[in-house]
Amino acid sequence: MTITVTGEALSIEELLAVVDGAPLELGSEARAKIEASHAVIEAALAGREAIYGLTTQVGHGKDELLTEEQLGRQQRMLVVTHSGGLGAPLPTRVVRAALVARVNGIARGGSGASMAAADVLVAMVNAGVHPLVPETASVGAGDIGQMAGMAQVAIGMGRAEYRGEALPGSEALARAGIAPLELEAKDGLALISANAVSIGHGALVVGDAARVAEAADLSAALSLEATGSNLSIIEPAVAEAKPFPGQIATASHLREVLSGSYLHGPDGARSVQDALSFRVVPQVHGALREFIAFCRRAVEIELNSTSDNPLVSIEERAVFSNGNFQPVVLAVAFDALRVAIAHVGQLSERRLSHLWDAIFGQLAAAPVSEPEPQALFGLQLRYPAAAAFSELKQLAAPATLDTPPLDMSVEDHGTAAPLGVRKSERALELLEDLLAVERMLSRDLLSMLASRPVLGAGTSAALREVEDAIATSEPYPEDVHRALRAQTSGSG
Repeated sequence: MTITVTGEALSIEELLAVVDGAPLELGSEARAKIEASHAVIEAALAGREAIYGLTTQVGHGKDELLTEEQLGRQQRMLVVTHSGGLGAPLPTRVVRAALVARVNGIARGGSGASMAAADVLVAMVNAGVHPLVPETASVGAGDIGQMAGMAQVAIGMGRAEYRGEALPGSEALARAGIAPLELEAKDGLALISANAVSIGHGALVVGDAARVAEAADLSAALSLEATGSNLSIIEPAVAEAKPFPGQIATASHLREVLSGSYLHGPDGARSVQDALSFRVVPQVHGALREFIAFCRRAVEIELNSTSDNPLVSIEERAVFSNGNFQPVVLAVAFDALRVAIAHVGQLSERRLSHLWDAIFGQLAAAPVSEPEPQALFGLQLRYPAAAAFSELKQLAAPATLDTPPLDMSVEDHGTAAPLGVRKSERALELLEDLLAVERMLSRDLLSMLASRPVLGAGTSAALREVEDAIATSEPYPEDVHRALRAQTSGSG
């Protein structure tokens, strides 16, 4: 299915569809907005107004008017001189997401970019010309370094990956049959002054986070059954007594996966009230859902905003200097998300201790004449899980407050949005590691029981995934863990 950019709202799901290979096109409404916006820039340029980055220098040179000679070179100079970064190249999926986000931003009519600039980005997405730009480059006040690297490929410079091969940008475009962009007025600044990396990567992380939240419920539910915990915590009356949508959704999902479980019977629970790491699962997992929703809203608003500086107003036929390039809500949202992720990880890690204790209780109660117990793969990963939680906890520290003043203190505030999003992706990976170990340890305990109790519909399937991972990967626990992660990472 082709995704059409209309200049109106583009959903995260549509962006992700293009990342996964759906063709992209510009609709007629978007083309009309782009042309109208560029006409405003052409008129302003003819009037020789002082317009940041168009007729003036940039950064600390903001008040220096360009000469006629400089004016002709300005846009190319911006693209050529503003790239640079450190570290490995951004993953291809992040690059594709960033390109789509920038196309959508241009299509809203606030950038003043030419139609040719938008068309070349669309062509690069559809042909699979993926600029190679470093992971670390932006302080979160416009992802300028990385966006400049992408713009360089658009004009036939820089480096790109095409069909699995790293090539000079000019050669990648030539092989794909794309003519390099000839920059027009405002094109250079419009291509580089955007938060498209933060927005696109944020969309990917939001999609992953929703899946991990579901997986967290399943792992907790299996632990509830392995330890004979009390299910009063997921009763509708409890959720409705504190009506956060995330808590209500978590309780509902837990009731679904635990449908048919032995714990619903009169003798299912072993105690009237369990440890908090079991008892507050709906509240803590619900909080994660709340902050995923917060991040989703922040990403969607940034994706569908006109955040260019200077900003073109088609209606007023005017150009305004502004600070819409500062994605503060998105940056703070992902900082908050990591705290919520860490709390879910903390509950999982605490439940690992209870499962550990129960397993050794079973081993201590076993008769001496019993044969050596079967391999307990989760038990072997308890300490690595503790190490993973230590890293997860460190990642919860905020990224948004650490950017120093730059460019002669003209740029004295940043959001570190790309770092915050990247840290959130890593936090989700660590949480998935913990949740997989928790499932394995629950399976260890259940395997030691004289007779396995009847599990819920969803938890039975989760346990089968663990058993399948063991069957295909033993005798090494890390291989079982890897196989389980591979099985569950694509489930929704």
